[in-house]
Amino acid sequence: MNGFTIDFKDYQGKVLLVVNTASKCGFAPQLEGLETLYKKYHDQGLEVIGLPSNQFHQELDSDQATSDYCQMHYGVTFPMTQKVMVNGSNADPLFNYLKDAIGHGRIKWNFTKFLIGRDGQVINRFAPITKPEKFEPEIVNALEQ
Repeated sequence: MNGFTIDFKDYQGKVLLVVNTASKCGFAPQLEGLETLYKKYHDQGLEVIGLPSNQFHQELDSDQATSDYCQMHYGVTFPMTQKVMVNGSNADPLFNYLKDAIGHGRIKWNFTKFLIGRDGQVINRFAPITKPEKFEPEIVNALEQ
């Protein structure tokens, strides 16, 4: 959100959790759980990246408003990008890669989560309804690899 390009070389050897977020979504309280995981496992190599999307019409109007809201209501400190599209011809290339790598097709809603191992391979895709604490064991396993 600060205007800098994310260079995924900076995440080489890390475990990544990539999430399409939306501040006005009913799943937005998951931001707190994502932040908890980020703080708990960051020193062991976990990185969480939030990619806000208004594709489902549940994101605030500006990137600054999104950033402020997520920090104020959920204490988010993990990196978040500017708004992206997750489906269609204007989809962010990262989401196209993630969808292709795991083979589950289009993103159906906000808070679809992708776990990527230290080797850069997609480990799993988690549905929007899956709360972050439910897949914590998979994160721990990926960190131990």
